[in-house]
Amino acid sequence: MHTKTIKELSTLLQAKKISAAELATLFLDRIEQSDLNAFLHVDRQLSLRQAAVADQRLATGDTTPLTGIPIAHKDLFVTRQWRTTAGSKMLKNYTSPFDATVVEQFNAAGTVTLGKLNCDEFAMGSGNENSYFGAVKNPWDKRAVPGGSSGGSAAAIAARLAPAATGTDTGGSIRQPAALCGVTGIKPTYGSVSRYGMIAFASSLDQGGPLAKTAEDCGVLLNAMTGFDERDSTSIARPKEDFTRSLNDSLQGLRIGVPREFFGAGLAADVEQAVRAALAEFEKLGATLVDISLPKTELSIPVYYVIAPAEASSNLSRFDGVRYGHRAADYKDLSDMYKKSRAEGFGDEVKRRILVGAYVLSHGYYDAYYLQAQKIRRLIAQDFQRALTGADRQCDVIMGPVSPTVAWDLGDKTDDPVANYLADIFTLSTSLAGLPGMSIPCGFGQGEKNAQRPVGLQIIGNYYEEARLLNVAHQYQQATDWHQRAPV
Repeated sequence: MHTKTIKELSTLLQAKKISAAELATLFLDRIEQSDLNAFLHVDRQLSLRQAAVADQRLATGDTTPLTGIPIAHKDLFVTRQWRTTAGSKMLKNYTSPFDATVVEQFNAAGTVTLGKLNCDEFAMGSGNENSYFGAVKNPWDKRAVPGGSSGGSAAAIAARLAPAATGTDTGGSIRQPAALCGVTGIKPTYGSVSRYGMIAFASSLDQGGPLAKTAEDCGVLLNAMTGFDERDSTSIARPKEDFTRSLNDSLQGLRIGVPREFFGAGLAADVEQAVRAALAEFEKLGATLVDISLPKTELSIPVYYVIAPAEASSNLSRFDGVRYGHRAADYKDLSDMYKKSRAEGFGDEVKRRILVGAYVLSHGYYDAYYLQAQKIRRLIAQDFQRALTGADRQCDVIMGPVSPTVAWDLGDKTDDPVANYLADIFTLSTSLAGLPGMSIPCGFGQGEKNAQRPVGLQIIGNYYEEARLLNVAHQYQQATDWHQRAPV
């Protein structure tokens, strides 16, 4: 039962072949037996109470395609009854007085919350090793990272601890862990999913999205979690849509842009081979490959690591030990309390980014760094628009690798922050442009060490073209079985 997709589980629930309580119990038992450190807070009784409500809805016919489906939430979405820590000592014992909009939407659809998922502290990281509560292990190889910052979400899906999970993507934090764990994840267009109740890292970049086994499942989840929210000033007012409406459309004539910058130095040979094989499969499905250029790709890392830390330094200033979160036990005055509370509550990576952000926003450096980064960000977005829009439109979607390598070993990059940052080279530009992007499994690495470490294919589209991306991914998954494979 734990290997079935959301669609398959929904069919069984609607037909009364299994109850929501039985399904929740099955996954809760699996979570209890897991040693991946993917979950930070599980409360069996809370979950079973939600399952009982879902069973009542199923009995009366008051249902949605997600009624009774178990789901786990990244610990960046605040929840009223489960703790919300953001993977930080700063919020170690925090329980929110309200639910995030995304959580509200899934509750309204009748899902059953299994618990909260581990993540890099305040979503800052590429390997899920920055969590105060310890690293998550990759279920394919427990020596390896699961990717970050939504590593707990990706690991839970890959290990079949949950059929659905939420994640957040600031610079690739849904797509990269999905790739390294061999599952499907999508970051929708910026503004499509409400950020209300999602603990902020970088406000102009953060975006929620789903992870699941298949593109079809991700479409069902997106149907529930998107929509305008007046409580979020960055929310886009657009009509609700069915993201699964075109899953079965033919790919005949589809033009796939292949950026030459995604296949240069730094891309591991085994990752390139798997991605090239996936592109060849799309040609069999009727698509045409088009050579394109995204010349500002290499600038994505310096631009991102100016803008994101700048926004983080502002957002994290609220954690001062006064209203909520960690407060130092011993201090002399208010200023001393601020300093000690933050020194004790924040981890090294968070402190590093706060310092960088404060520096680039400081007098004399704002114009030289932050303003210049914003200008280049616009140029990066224009590169995508030249490829995807206008009379000279070169392609319908863009494809390439998600990560330059398969998952690396736990601890390999903890002493080298820049090496961690480079892992996001292929995902940052999409986030900076606010475009939708997704990762689907397309193979494995090579060699004795990497043969069980997954490779992800990235699919990028124009604004609000999530349905097209899901169609492209679904057709590939109908023709291949990479998404069906699971760790032993």
